[in-house]
Amino acid sequence: MTLSTVIPLRYQLLEDLRKGIAGGRFRQGERFPSERELMAIYKVSRHTVREAVRDLVLEGVVRIERGRGTFVAPPRIQQELTSLTGFVEDMLLLGMRPNARVLSVKELSATGVVASRLNLREGARVIRIERIRLADNDPLSFDLTFLPFDIGQRVADENLAIYPIFSLLEDKLGIVLEKAEYCLEARAADRKIARALQVRSGAPLLVIERTVFAQSERPVDYELLHYRGDRLRYMVRLNRKRPDFRLWELKNKLELLDAGGSS
Repeated sequence: MTLSTVIPLRYQLLEDLRKGIAGGRFRQGERFPSERELMAIYKVSRHTVREAVRDLVLEGVVRIERGRGTFVAPPRIQQELTSLTGFVEDMLLLGMRPNARVLSVKELSATGVVASRLNLREGARVIRIERIRLADNDPLSFDLTFLPFDIGQRVADENLAIYPIFSLLEDKLGIVLEKAEYCLEARAADRKIARALQVRSGAPLLVIERTVFAQSERPVDYELLHYRGDRLRYMVRLNRKRPDFRLWELKNKLELLDAGGSS
């Protein structure tokens, strides 16, 4: 393919590689062309190729496997954040087979954030569950779940590799789940989570901190969900709420803020 001399080569190369992946020229799971091959195909420098491939890695559409080469990554899973659902429900809805690997189930004393989120006194007993959540045998999430002891000890006796905690709470324990508070942030994978999710240390994660409340307003489940940034993204549809000022009032509001900050 001949590239234009008007648009920077890096952007032209990046766009053509994106189209090749989206259009199936480079197939999911297959080895991506090497730097030398891309240089020969596009008649560009190694520096240009490296920059374009680096951008593809950052976008999560290709991944580098040490000692093996570069491969086209599976497409990202898109979920709509519109209601309180669990991992198993989400994956089944997408036509994927969910399961879990339970790493540990422990009784601990609640401290700091855990005690606060579950509305417990510090030192109260809780059950902590560590799991890797998989879809079609591909690890997608590393989950830390904290449950009040009276609930957690009953959940811990169940087969958590198969049964989701939400279903156990509702169908086995008769707890009606009503709502949840979510907090989302980006983090880098530490060594433990990277190993569990089969990504490099420092890889981008989408971390969801979630507190689930029963109908009685009691917090019954506090979770830290570490999703692979290269495999999942959320889509949210929001309604517009107009601010309490109009365009012509904005300048005055900003000047008042400036005056307050300098006093």
